[in-house]
Amino acid sequence: MKLEHLRELNQARRERRAAILVTDTGMGASRLVTADQVSADSLASELQKRLLSGRSGMLDDGRTFLTVHVPPPRLVIVGAVHISQALYPMARLAGFDVTIIDPRTAFATLERFPGVTLLAEWPEEALHRLRLDPYTAVAALTHDPKIDDVPIRAALAAGAFYVGALGSRKTHGKRIERLLQQGVAAAELERIHAPIGLDIGAQSPAEIAVSILAEVISALRRGRQAGRIAA
Repeated sequence: MKLEHLRELNQARRERRAAILVTDTGMGASRLVTADQVSADSLASELQKRLLSGRSGMLDDGRTFLTVHVPPPRLVIVGAVHISQALYPMARLAGFDVTIIDPRTAFATLERFPGVTLLAEWPEEALHRLRLDPYTAVAALTHDPKIDDVPIRAALAAGAFYVGALGSRKTHGKRIERLLQQGVAAAELERIHAPIGLDIGAQSPAEIAVSILAEVISALRRGRQAGRIAA
């Protein structure tokens, strides 16, 4: 790989942007195509498919090899609650980068959440650095509109592949009313998974965590297959 391509690729990784290295194995020539350049490339259709699948490989011509680099899926958990304590280690085992946000310092402690990125600050501050994107899932678990609503709005605006929120249907109805008043489009609000998690009859925090992770993984797979997870 050329040094210039390596520098561009490292920059894209830092910014969680997808990129594909296109190599002509016969000529030895290569070019790096970042996500925002795909539509203008001569191989646009094939490159888009590869971004969605995340798979590298040789094209049918037998000489063009595509090396695909996509950001790892990320799960942002809003709320350092009991469900989060069970959810974050399982999500990491499943291959997700995990970040937990909660301004309540009595809950957001390293003793309760060892070995994970923990931001004990308000979501407005934390999200400035996180830069939500289509490869991110957001699970809002505090039951507190002052904490949950901002990251939900931000996740919808960023095109996050999954947005889920804890609470009953009645609670979610009130949430919808608030977000509509805050200017969120009704069509966007339909993307929120609430009550959060697959309906598996979960009761304990650990069981609810399983149902949430299963729903997140399902959304990730469906999004890739349907082409909704775009760079």
